[in-house]
Amino acid sequence: MGLLILPDINFLDNILYTTSKGSITPLHLIKFVAILSITVIFSRVLTIYLRRALKDRVSKDVGEPILKLLYYSTLIVVFISILPLIGLDPSGFMLAGGVAGIVLGFASQNIVGNLVSGCFLMFERPIKIGDQVEVNGIAGYVTDIRIISTLMRTYDGLLVRIPNQQVFTTNITNIVGHPVRRFEYTVRIRYSDDAGAAIWLIKDLIDKEPFALLSPAPSVFVSDLADSWVNISVRIWAPVSEWFGLKTRLLWNIKKTLEENGIEIPYPQRVLHVKSEEEKKPQVAEETDKNELKGKLEETEPVLNFEERVLN
Repeated sequence: MGLLILPDINFLDNILYTTSKGSITPLHLIKFVAILSITVIFSRVLTIYLRRALKDRVSKDVGEPILKLLYYSTLIVVFISILPLIGLDPSGFMLAGGVAGIVLGFASQNIVGNLVSGCFLMFERPIKIGDQVEVNGIAGYVTDIRIISTLMRTYDGLLVRIPNQQVFTTNITNIVGHPVRRFEYTVRIRYSDDAGAAIWLIKDLIDKEPFALLSPAPSVFVSDLADSWVNISVRIWAPVSEWFGLKTRLLWNIKKTLEENGIEIPYPQRVLHVKSEEEKKPQVAEETDKNELKGKLEETEPVLNFEERVLN
């Protein structure tokens, strides 16, 4: 009969190095790696499960920051708690990390600023994933809010990465932050056109639009009497989801309706007065007489001043 040879597992008890916490063997290292690996796998599985469970209950912009915070917090806590397995003191490690953090903080202030700003953005939530915003002259959709940066997709389809510090410290215009939004036209008509009829036609078009809100009510009025035309202001409130479509569609309908009813957009007009040569001659003679009279007055002025001095 053959002999069964078992592998020697005594090497797991061999001492690799000694610390203040005791002797460290290969078994301790295997435990450290195994616990850390299991924690990573467990955290990812838990994150995926919670993402699916909260999909219909919590919006993506709220759920994603919470899941990221839960994932990284779990890894950090477990990592620090198993440091004694490899002979490292967590308190000393944290102290060294604090000193290193200060040094790195001075060396990378922008990165730290982006990190802190990212945390504030996640908790304050001035913008959300999917919002249409304008940040520092860049307009588009917010696709993701990360710890260091915010990703935006412009209306041209470009992917733009903006540092969180820049997002947090600059003015943010949230285009869809309010459920309704107002838009405005300025329609020009001729002075010869009937302004009352134009206003009635525009109001009738607005009443036919189902997405033009009644509260706040739309307003159509004469706002200015310009040099060559009359300005009619049109102000309408609409749901933010239908705002752009209603604005473009209604403007075209106003133009067609006014033209069909004989109301046209005027062109700038200037009135020129042309004088003939005969009309200019009397004016030239009159100017010559004025210049001669002015010269005589200037000649008599020193004499008058002399007489005044003599009398005094």
